[in-house]
Amino acid sequence: MRTIFKVFQYELRDVVRSKWVILYTLFYLLITDALFRFGSDTSRAMVSLMNIIILLIPLVSIIFGTMYFYNARDFVEMLLSQPIERKRLFIGLFSGLALPLSGGFVLGVCLPFAIHSGKIYDMSSFVMLLASGILLTFIFIALALFISTKTDDKVRGLGISLLVWLFCAVLYDGLIWLIIAYFGDYPLEKAMIGLTIANPVDLARIVIMLKFDIAALMGYTGAVFEKFFGSLVGITIAGSSLILWIVAPLFAGMKLFNKKDF
Repeated sequence: MRTIFKVFQYELRDVVRSKWVILYTLFYLLITDALFRFGSDTSRAMVSLMNIIILLIPLVSIIFGTMYFYNARDFVEMLLSQPIERKRLFIGLFSGLALPLSGGFVLGVCLPFAIHSGKIYDMSSFVMLLASGILLTFIFIALALFISTKTDDKVRGLGISLLVWLFCAVLYDGLIWLIIAYFGDYPLEKAMIGLTIANPVDLARIVIMLKFDIAALMGYTGAVFEKFFGSLVGITIAGSSLILWIVAPLFAGMKLFNKKDF
């Protein structure tokens, strides 16, 4: 545990000093303040913020995590020459990347929220927005570490990371609508729920939309999601699935890291 904390301390100092994390925080600070300040409707401002979070957090997390791991290979190799357990080193690297990015996001969103809190009537929706952003950060940092551990070539690793984000954030929705278009005459309720759980970005989007009561805008699929994810069982399954999306790539990356010859 002491080893994890020491690696985390070093990663935290290094990442916090990074201008990218500072710019990331400032971006959310400015965009959130602008949405609350100039938006005529607070609920619309929060929906706009949701759309930014759903697209930007996975992109920044997976690219930043992948680049940082490749750039820190010399540091990792130096630590591996010491009597340090690889599993603890990997967890330290993960937490040292995920926590500063999550903190930057939370700080950038919460400061304008504190200023404009009088305009926000549904606190639970705002909390859900923050929780989804934090979970997506952890998920895509875990995916970034898995990809960069699996692939030695930096350019190839970055390309795979971009493709993973593009598929989850953009192409997956097109695949869902194609399935609905071609197989709309068949009962697709369970299949749609399963496909949503299989993509953390879509799952986070649906959970937030249900909290904002705008799932009805999605028509038939929105009714299906509202019926399932609107229940206590559905919320539990959604939350458990998002946590599993953190644990699975993190565990897989750790296994690769333990066996990897640096």
